[in-house]
Amino acid sequence: MSTATAQKRGFGAAIWDYLTTVDHKKIAHLYLVSGGLFFLIGGLEALLIRIQLIKPSNDFVSAGFYNELLTMHGTTMIFLAAMPLIFALLNAVVPLQIGARDVAFPFLNSLGFWLFLFGGIILNCGWFLGGAPDAGWTAYAPLSAVSPGHGVDFYVLGLQISGAGTLIGGINFLVTIINMRAPGMTYMRMPLFTWTAFVTSSLILFAFPALTVGLFLLMFDRLFGSGFFNASMGGNSVIWEHLFWIFGHPEVYILILPAFGVFSDVLSTFSKKRLFGYTAMVFATTLIGFLGFMVWAHHMFTTGLGPAANSIFAIATMAIAVPTGIKIFNWLFTLWGGSITINSAMLWALAFIPTFTIGGTTGVMLAAAAADYQYHDTYFVVAHFHYVIVGGVVFGLFCGIHYWWPKMFGKILNETLGKITFWTFFLGFHLTFFIQHFLGLMGMPRRYWTYLPNQELDTGNLISTIGAFLMAIGTIVFIINVIYTSVKGHKVSGDPWDGRTLEWSIPSPPPHYNFKQTPLVRGLDPLWIEKMEGRKGITPAEPLDDIHMPNPSILPFIMSLGLFIAGFGFIYQVDNLAFLWVVILGMGITLGAMFVRSIKDDLGHHIHKEDLEEGADQ
Repeated sequence: MSTATAQKRGFGAAIWDYLTTVDHKKIAHLYLVSGGLFFLIGGLEALLIRIQLIKPSNDFVSAGFYNELLTMHGTTMIFLAAMPLIFALLNAVVPLQIGARDVAFPFLNSLGFWLFLFGGIILNCGWFLGGAPDAGWTAYAPLSAVSPGHGVDFYVLGLQISGAGTLIGGINFLVTIINMRAPGMTYMRMPLFTWTAFVTSSLILFAFPALTVGLFLLMFDRLFGSGFFNASMGGNSVIWEHLFWIFGHPEVYILILPAFGVFSDVLSTFSKKRLFGYTAMVFATTLIGFLGFMVWAHHMFTTGLGPAANSIFAIATMAIAVPTGIKIFNWLFTLWGGSITINSAMLWALAFIPTFTIGGTTGVMLAAAAADYQYHDTYFVVAHFHYVIVGGVVFGLFCGIHYWWPKMFGKILNETLGKITFWTFFLGFHLTFFIQHFLGLMGMPRRYWTYLPNQELDTGNLISTIGAFLMAIGTIVFIINVIYTSVKGHKVSGDPWDGRTLEWSIPSPPPHYNFKQTPLVRGLDPLWIEKMEGRKGITPAEPLDDIHMPNPSILPFIMSLGLFIAGFGFIYQVDNLAFLWVVILGMGITLGAMFVRSIKDDLGHHIHKEDLEEGADQ
């Protein structure tokens, strides 16, 4: 359903449609808009950090407020911007790539989104209710356990609710990819983006429970007087670091793997050849996922775990460079000898390769435990992880959004504006973060709100801040591009890029049911196979018949709203036990909605064969 029809139907109807939708394509829109909004908030926080550091002994913001900015920038960008934007692409693309009509559990898909959104809102409520979280995005105990005010409570409850949504989303995509593939779509015929979605979902399944447990213990320490992280009560504050990083390191692979998948699909499409070394790429993806769980203590080399632990984790960390290197070379070989088209999406993919390689190189440097004693907690680390997370994940998101925008909305983003975005953001990014490697090696510590003059840190920080403003300009141009395209852009066909995979075999934007007839997959790059044999479109695997689709439901929204209300009850019951009634109210709403879901049969609806035949001329 196009935006034009939504406007004709009236604004209220469109809002209700999105509040109740279980359609993966509309949920992708919801993730895209809310993730984009949080991305802008996180970017604003980053700009304020950079303005504060533009010159020595600056007092643009206070030390306390700087801690809040720093914490919220990291938390927002990882949990509320990168994750939902990745889920936007997963929702928009994965069911189409495997030839499915929707995800395995459409209701849960909606629930996952609303939990994420309400969790993100709780997290940001601290700004308006007496102070945001201020213990760093990693919330290390014992600081996070004793931090005064309710800031860290908003962090704990917000991430707990948001994390439940992510976990639900991950399980959903796991089941979807295992169960919903079209006939002939074997595992080794899946596009690389679907493969990375599969591995990412497995990582979510195993990593997020560790975070859930850590947050649960921290919540009890802060709100109910336990002492899990309090050494004077027999607790252990280092355990938080283990729980956090057993989640946190797989999390960075959860973020980067879908970006790898985007680049694999984009480089293959615009080089006009199949991905070089497909089998090795799949193997490398799963190996990265596997090794990602064995490296968490490299964040803790200076904690004092001893030489044996440090050596084991150093070696394991360096081992991850091997499958990543395999990927880098396979992308280069895919380009080699290809008939290459350069456009906005391709620019992001090409820029990614050297940028990410720099990030990987500093990663191996940091993995050397002895050297890490020098690098640890300096700007060198900040430079490293921004090279992999911005130079990998954000470049990947920009690339994927440009590539699949016509599939999601039926219009191609403006190329000129796309290139302006790319060059300003790309140059701004390298200006901001390349210099930070050297600031770090010169001894500038992380997380400090100011630095003294005459330490040779002035020029580097000035350059870094200028770069940050260039990135902001690039982002603004991108927003202008989105608005311009939606108003002025021309409608395109279902296959504007001459694509190779199933999603390009159907109209753009796709109909509600995606595929009129389930496609028959005859090999890797199934659409390309059909094109090479001179066919238009994909051979169907079944005759035209009625299609069964799930019904929309407001229940996911209500369940999430209940937990949102209960979250505030949990936070404020410390001050006044009467707030326990708010907990009871919120949990009552959530459990009530769950009860309704349990006893009410949701039989879905049918789209009849006759209606499909009428639409055949489109």
